[in-house]
Amino acid sequence: MTKLWRFFVPILMGVCIWMIPVPAGMHPRAWSLFAIFTSTILALICRPLPLGAVCLISMVTAVIAQDISLTQGLSGFGNPVIWLILLVFFIARAFVKTHLGMRIAYFFVRLMGRHTLGLGYGIVATELLIAPVIPSNGARAGGIMFPILKSIAESLDSRVGDGTERRVGAYLTQVCFQGNLITSAMFLTAMAANPMAQSMAKAAGIEITWANWFTAAIVPGILSIILIPLLLYFVYPPEVKHHPNATKLAHEKLKEMGPMTGKEWIMVGVFIFMLFFWIVGSRWNIEPTTTALVGVCMLLLSNVLTWEDVLNEKEAWHIFVWFGILVTMAKFLQVLGFVDWFSLSVGGMIKGYNWEIVFLGVVLIYFYSHYLFASNTAHVGAMYAAFLAVALSAGTPPLLAALVLGFCSNLFSSMTHYGSTSNVVLYGSGYVPMGTWWSLGLLVSIVNLFIWLGIGGLWWKVLGLW
Repeated sequence: MTKLWRFFVPILMGVCIWMIPVPAGMHPRAWSLFAIFTSTILALICRPLPLGAVCLISMVTAVIAQDISLTQGLSGFGNPVIWLILLVFFIARAFVKTHLGMRIAYFFVRLMGRHTLGLGYGIVATELLIAPVIPSNGARAGGIMFPILKSIAESLDSRVGDGTERRVGAYLTQVCFQGNLITSAMFLTAMAANPMAQSMAKAAGIEITWANWFTAAIVPGILSIILIPLLLYFVYPPEVKHHPNATKLAHEKLKEMGPMTGKEWIMVGVFIFMLFFWIVGSRWNIEPTTTALVGVCMLLLSNVLTWEDVLNEKEAWHIFVWFGILVTMAKFLQVLGFVDWFSLSVGGMIKGYNWEIVFLGVVLIYFYSHYLFASNTAHVGAMYAAFLAVALSAGTPPLLAALVLGFCSNLFSSMTHYGSTSNVVLYGSGYVPMGTWWSLGLLVSIVNLFIWLGIGGLWWKVLGLW
């Protein structure tokens, strides 16, 4: 009986929204789907059932309500991004199985392992180095950082399911996650939707280059990289902050492991192959998911991974189900016109004010509307051009408007466990509970906005952007 509220609250929310008269200019199916989507998000927080079950019930409800067809409801499972999330779990399994991940982790711990905060900064520094050349935050978080992060945590006796998550693993997971989004905002080439924003800005007559993007982002980006791990260290501290024997232990463990095995060398080769095509594959129209698929097939052919290993990744398949459905529902909110109505409504609300006030309102609404999206790319595709047009019509300096909305197109993923590919992969590790993930995400979003709009705004004044 005590858990009935977990069912009742999301259902009541959905019914209340559904009973509100359909706003003028909106398709009734869009409003109905919005009611179901909102109810689903609330259910993901209340957790009356596992996430996969919640999303499956929501999708079936939308189909029965004829908001979407069954074919449309299942279409998300053909999304390459969903498959990339699934595949990076298999790659992480190979890192662990071959012990290559543990070997890398011990090297890492030997260099920076005396303090958990130092490990956090080491993870963010690694992200900063690789972000400019890997245009997929999901590939970085899932294919590179997640296996190393997991191995570091386990080498320091912090594992999921035995009560040791908060020892170091939970803190490092949040640092890795937030660092991934900050570095994605710093470089035009660090996230797939950034060039999309660039092309939309160009259509509005605004020229964004790699150099002016980086120049505008460098000061607030570095400040975020310095302050966010420190903020998390105090508000979500690891239980073990100092590891006085970690360096010695790591050295001994590496000695015990001996030289690299044949399967470790195969894993190194496959990883280099994937890293190469994640960096340059876009030149030949090779998607990150294609690279990951080929990499997993190579691991299966070399028997580094077995098909049983793939089937046993239960959490990966669970994520595949719930995130695939969530992406689909968010997509059809856009297709049915809800997002267009929302953008036009925002434009009508804030017209007539000074450009500074209008632009602040545009940024905040654009930023926090990401609660409605399960993809950076979908959000940028749906709302970037419309919100840029609203900002420009109010007199906002063009390059400032285009760049700031571009930065937000990465930073707004900090709030939920489904906001981008990297969110899903790192949340799926199981180190951080959903409620904690959302509360930390909201706090970090506020701090990031203060850094980027406040201190960053002063830097942009120096650069002459406004």
